[in-house]
Amino acid sequence: MTLALPTGLPAIDKLRREGLPVTSGPLFATAARPVLRVGLVNLMPDKITTETQIARQLAGCSLPIDLTFLCPASRVSRNTCARHLARFYKDLGAARHLQFDGVIVTGAPVEMMAFEEVDYWHELTALFDVIKQTGTPGLFICWAAQAALHHYHGVPKHVLKAKASGVYPQQVFRYGSPCVAGMGAQFATPVSRHTEVRWDDLLNVPDLYVAAASRETGVGLVEDEASSALYMFNHLEYDADTLAREYERDQQCDQAAPIPKNYFPDDNPWQAPHASWARSARRFFANWTHIAEQRRSAKALRPAARSLDTAA
Repeated sequence: MTLALPTGLPAIDKLRREGLPVTSGPLFATAARPVLRVGLVNLMPDKITTETQIARQLAGCSLPIDLTFLCPASRVSRNTCARHLARFYKDLGAARHLQFDGVIVTGAPVEMMAFEEVDYWHELTALFDVIKQTGTPGLFICWAAQAALHHYHGVPKHVLKAKASGVYPQQVFRYGSPCVAGMGAQFATPVSRHTEVRWDDLLNVPDLYVAAASRETGVGLVEDEASSALYMFNHLEYDADTLAREYERDQQCDQAAPIPKNYFPDDNPWQAPHASWARSARRFFANWTHIAEQRRSAKALRPAARSLDTAA
């Protein structure tokens, strides 16, 4: 199917060269082809790279999708030019007036800060509240997953002794769940974080289930089935070279920074890595869009279903 992106977005030409079905401007729904409206809250500093990564995954799905970009108004980006943000992004407050079928919230490099110290925390949690009030499926990635779990359920995050960086197998624990359908008994995923959510902190929280976890890096994916929320602590959206670029950046700060595990061939940073998680990434994002589509269909059957523009 087709992914619609804002006209002029740099990712369009790049994804077209990769043979992906992307177009400019909005898609128009028909009775036979309803369009899934997805909001992407991009909290990463390099917004162009992240928006391209997520768009690539959504472009591989079997549904027509219209993607809208959002970011906090209270945060001035130092890594993405203001013209790009003004042209292609809406602030988080605009999400209240848009009828999204699903919302994706990316990670952010603020995991060593207390949640409440993040300068856009109140803006972000207001959006979290709207997502929950309207029953909109949410996909929260890395820090955003920790932030949403903390806001919704009071789940704490814990600082790791050392940064978890590399590609790690994730054992699937909810075989019947649609969020991991077709992903097998385990799947590989890039991991890049300094903090974690622990399984013990989730045991007494109703409706939360660990869908996948790693023996080495702990909980990887948590599902809130009742709210159609997924909390992914790792980075299936990463490009093949993303961990390599992060390793180079980390080395500039600390030459003793460890090599990402299970990533470079023969653990040799001079050899080009391969995206061994690419198939799992496509399947995971396809699963999430299917969940969002099913949730939309179910809401359409309810006479008083609420949308983002009617939430208090």
